Amino acid sequence: MAKKISRKAEKAKGVYAKTENVVVSANIHRDLPLEKLASKLERAEYNPEQFPGLIYKSDVPKFSALLFSSGKIICTGTKSLKDAKAAIAVIIKRLGAISIKVTGEADIAVQNMVAAGSVGGKLNLNEIVFKFENTEYEPEQFPGLVYHLPDSHITFLLFGTGKIVVTGAKSEKEIIESVYVLRDQLKKAGELGPAN
Repeated sequence: MAKKISRKAEKAKGVYAKTENVVVSANIHRDLPLEKLASKLERAEYNPEQFPGLIYKSDVPKFSALLFSSGKIICTGTKSLKDAKAAIAVIIKRLGAISIKVTGEADIAVQNMVAAGSVGGKLNLNEIVFKFENTEYEPEQFPGLVYHLPDSHITFLLFGTGKIVVTGAKSEKEIIESVYVLRDQLKKAGELGPAN
């Protein structure tokens, strides 16, 4: 993120972002016999004619994962990086329980974090779409405005209430920094109204 925020800015009233979903990829460095996994793992689905990966769901801890024969895993549905790493550890443990041993550490990388939050004031989306570049807004189809933050991989979904959804971040720090960059842009453009 090009612009850093100060500690004082972090205290702005009504501004927050809470992580709702973390998507990670992992490589466990061994081939996986997906047909065997499908028959041995509870809540596993494998239909290679439709999709090359095995879909695996867990309720405790809660997550969903795609497992591929190459040993690659995509895990989603956790609310923090710590929980995502724990989910990968659970997958490895459950593989071990059915005699599929994984030695060494899994390489885990954050692919996307999604957060919900607020910029702390009302927004006039009809004005923002004309003042900001990189926006998409079709209120007849959907009430939110899509805004791609310049020079970033962050995308926001903005609502008139001031509520937002943040996607594309790789860390919680990046999420909160991007929210304050957005808030500063809105204030500078005169587009951040008072909160109710």
